[in-house]
Amino acid sequence: MNIELILEDKIRKAVSNLFGAEIQGDLIQIQNTRKEFKGDFTIVVFPLLKFSKKGPGETSNILGEYLMSDFKEIDGFNVVKGFLNLELKNEFWLSLSEEIFVQPDYGITPQGEYKDLYMVEYSSPNTNKPLHLGHIRNNLIGFSVSKILEANGYQVIKTNIVNDRGIHICKSMLAWEKWGHNETPETSGKKGDHLVGEYYVKIEQELRKQSEVNIQKGMTGEEAQKNTDLLREAQEM
Repeated sequence: MNIELILEDKIRKAVSNLFGAEIQGDLIQIQNTRKEFKGDFTIVVFPLLKFSKKGPGETSNILGEYLMSDFKEIDGFNVVKGFLNLELKNEFWLSLSEEIFVQPDYGITPQGEYKDLYMVEYSSPNTNKPLHLGHIRNNLIGFSVSKILEANGYQVIKTNIVNDRGIHICKSMLAWEKWGHNETPETSGKKGDHLVGEYYVKIEQELRKQSEVNIQKGMTGEEAQKNTDLLREAQEM
């Protein structure tokens, strides 16, 4: 049920019966009622004044009374200058919800209807830090965005970066080689992501120590870290 199309037909009928005129073109303007006013849909009455030959307030009231008598789903109306705000009955919304509920494909456009192809990347967690609830949030958001796009007829590719062999993972690997003593999740009783995270923290701590030594030699903060032995080893790895 498209309530806006139904209202448009009712308004055409009302203008014809009340003012003896036929509406042509797109003179009927229906919009959602602004949140500061009471109502569900608002009819912009100004374009209809040339048919009623009356002021906006009077035209709105005449039209509102007619629509209430002709359209049983309307519960009431109010007028704000040249805007007629219509309130729909709760029974209408319940009935509409029931219709939607029994239609499993309601509002869904067949996938591939549009040629646009979207790639949605999520959640691509940091390989050196433990997973947490924030990653669940990102997964849910990414999956939801993907399904919304698919429901609107777009082709979607979902992707997740599961392999990061950049400098960050090299730092963790180097720390494990230097201070890990062959520790594994099984031997330590720790989750793998927690274990890797600990070594990432460890090498950052050692890098900071080496950087401080270089700063004391007169290097800037950025130069000090670039010239540490640990960073060079990680880069070579």
